[in-house]
Amino acid sequence: MAYLDDLFNWLRDFSSSPWFYAILFAIALVDSILPIVPSETLVIIGGVSAGSGSLSIVAVIACAAVGAFIGDNLSYLIGVRASGFITRRYSRTARGKRRLEQAIHQIHERGGLLLITARFIPGGRTLLTLSCGVTKQPRKWFIRWTIIAAAIWANYAALLGFIGGKTFSGNHTLAFLVAFGCAIGISVVIELIRFVMKLRRGTKKSA
Repeated sequence: MAYLDDLFNWLRDFSSSPWFYAILFAIALVDSILPIVPSETLVIIGGVSAGSGSLSIVAVIACAAVGAFIGDNLSYLIGVRASGFITRRYSRTARGKRRLEQAIHQIHERGGLLLITARFIPGGRTLLTLSCGVTKQPRKWFIRWTIIAAAIWANYAALLGFIGGKTFSGNHTLAFLVAFGCAIGISVVIELIRFVMKLRRGTKKSA
């Protein structure tokens, strides 16, 4: 456990710096376009640090939400400007074509609520925001729903960490582990719900 304590002590020191706000904003923005950066992890770390009194929870939520919102809208604009290229890219393989068609179908079927649920699915949110741009969904509609989605996502991740930081203020390692464990558990539950709903829709269509 010693190496874990060292790691989380480093994370505590790192997340206590005022520069953490700028890094959090940048990572949340980039993750919306290139889903290779664990932005939720960073938001949770910020929440834990805020819970221990090192950062402001309001500032953590604001930086994460604004970064995510701008990133989602940049992804949308990329979809608008490069709709032809993106369509050709995803159409190269049967799997890619199917994923793009499913995303477009879901946009028309479920509308803005899908933008909220997709924000909690790394990779899925990027494909969806790109698809909204590719299919040229109304810009005002997209902005309205991405504001809601980014706010919910940022509050969820930051407050999860904040509660862990408050509850285990004397043990930063445990605070991080509990917050991450809860985040993973919630993600699993969301995926199970999506899977069950998909099965039900398939059953209704075949009936």
